[in-house]
Amino acid sequence: MNWLALLGLDTFFARWRVAAIEGAIAAEDRMALAKLEWHDQKRYLRRIVVLAMAVAGLTVVSMMMVSMAVLVQFWDTPYRSVTGWLVAGVWLAGWILAVFALVRSVQKAGDGFPLTRRELGQDWRDIKERL
Repeated sequence: MNWLALLGLDTFFARWRVAAIEGAIAAEDRMALAKLEWHDQKRYLRRIVVLAMAVAGLTVVSMMMVSMAVLVQFWDTPYRSVTGWLVAGVWLAGWILAVFALVRSVQKAGDGFPLTRRELGQDWRDIKERL
């Protein structure tokens, strides 16, 4: 004898079973989407790190050569100290711009996984509507 059917609980448990299966399928889909976006994010971050290292290295070498050329050009003139301070000021301005660009890039990179966040937000709204 099926006690669940007699008590009318079989449909209740069937609905819960279907909801659990749908939830598991949805979770698998969201995890697959997050995995795909994570691979894209890793590739993007890897490219940024490699390019940043290359640009940083080349920038340091080229700026050192330009700084030395400017100082050598004005070495035997009365403007030697002014030139030194101007070169230092240009380096400082470049550093400030680089820090500003880095902060903006980090803020922009904080918007990762847009599709996954949108799907999870939609799922959360659907759950709240059903409750």
